[in-house]
Amino acid sequence: MAVIARILMVCLAYVFACIAASLVLTIGALMPRWEEWTSLGLNSVAVWAVWAVVAVGAAIIASIAALPTLLAIALAEGFAWRSSLLYAALGGALALSLGYGLDVAGYIPGYAGEPGGPAREREVLAAAGIAGGFVYWLFAGRKAGFWKS
Repeated sequence: MAVIARILMVCLAYVFACIAASLVLTIGALMPRWEEWTSLGLNSVAVWAVWAVVAVGAAIIASIAALPTLLAIALAEGFAWRSSLLYAALGGALALSLGYGLDVAGYIPGYAGEPGGPAREREVLAAAGIAGGFVYWLFAGRKAGFWKS
């Protein structure tokens, strides 16, 4: 029974991690034009559009990252890794490798005249992965491997 509860907690934590990663990715992509978005007000259609992008982005992230994340989760559960830094580093590395492997990094808008330029895409992808890894650790990673005893 403990294994079934653990599997359900891992699935729930994965969903929350994908939502967090999508939220960071969306905010990071909109940050160069953040003043324009915030000047529209909190009850505007733009806010609902941002949340819709976060929801769709979470579903896309969940489907793309499912297999590599499952491998990382299986290793973490098997070896009982409980470090928040490990989960954040794995999340960042996974996001960067999947982003550049699928050429997703080219779709994050980088404005030519702004500081950072092309390095900004890597920063946003890494931040999204780190946020996802940390949120996963908050919900499931802290108790990795407890089901074995």
